[in-house]
Amino acid sequence: MDTTSSPRPDRPSTLGGPGWVPRSGSHAAEIAAGRIWTRCGYRSETDPLRAVLLARPPDSLEAVSDARGHLMTDRVDLGRLRAQTDAVAEVFRAEGVTVHVSHPPPDAPPNVVFLRDLFLATPEGVVLGRTASAQRAGEERHAALALARLGIPILHTVRGTASFEGADALWIDDETVLVGSGFRTNAAGVLALRQVLGEQGVTVLPVPLGPGVQHLLGSLVPVGPRQAVLHSATVGEEVRAALRARDYELIEFEPDDEVVRSRSLNLVTLAPGRVLMPDGCPRTRRRLEAAGVRTRVVDVGEYVRAAGALGCLTGILHRSADPQPADQARAAGADAEAEGAPKL
Repeated sequence: MDTTSSPRPDRPSTLGGPGWVPRSGSHAAEIAAGRIWTRCGYRSETDPLRAVLLARPPDSLEAVSDARGHLMTDRVDLGRLRAQTDAVAEVFRAEGVTVHVSHPPPDAPPNVVFLRDLFLATPEGVVLGRTASAQRAGEERHAALALARLGIPILHTVRGTASFEGADALWIDDETVLVGSGFRTNAAGVLALRQVLGEQGVTVLPVPLGPGVQHLLGSLVPVGPRQAVLHSATVGEEVRAALRARDYELIEFEPDDEVVRSRSLNLVTLAPGRVLMPDGCPRTRRRLEAAGVRTRVVDVGEYVRAAGALGCLTGILHRSADPQPADQARAAGADAEAEGAPKL
């Protein structure tokens, strides 16, 4: 049936008669408008941050006795961890970012707090990941529920034997996503991402990650237009070549205690040339400031004990260089929104 033609008076509305209104515009246009779907996605890791998803740490974290068996470096204090979640949310709100907080059930897998691993937001919706470790299997369910309740479309769920973790995917220009391929994201996961992003005119460029690299994020962090921070010991020549081909300035850090133990490069870019980074890393902060990158800090020490930091815990929902008054208004009322929303 041609739904673009004028209504047929001899048919009921459900078959295209009087009362039928054809849907106009594309899916991408509906997301950009922010009415049918929630505005989401991005094509740059450094455009102003507009919206994020954080997870309230579940009760299951308190029951962790074997840190290594839960992929952590040490046991965490649940009370302190939740206080740090609240502090991170407040910093984002102070920066004009809309903060959504999911509330996983008490028995959710402890690592569900690291939302960056569970999805990648594209301009047309989210690719839901599939974590590589047995300990984290099922975290995707909780991310999917939170995203659906926020009105964000899930374009694809990685399946089969593929594994893909969102922290392995980074935009290096508006048509190219660099994907770290290693023990967290396998070749089948790269292929799944390539198929979804290819439909949006995006090239997926896989780069190998060595056995000592957890994710691409943290080894590489774009912090400004054509400017990126690198952990020199974990970034291969393929990554450097891709960045140099796009005229990036590379700020390289050697693997000192701040970078390795305090995860100082596991940060979030707030806007071009402005980042939020873990507190307690003065050498890294001075180096960034000397390179023209403005910094703001927040304590995430308990997350570091759980083997993550700011970049890992922050699910990036939306970035945009365009002014968006509606998003700014929602950010101003984010506290009320979080209190009044259903517990996710």
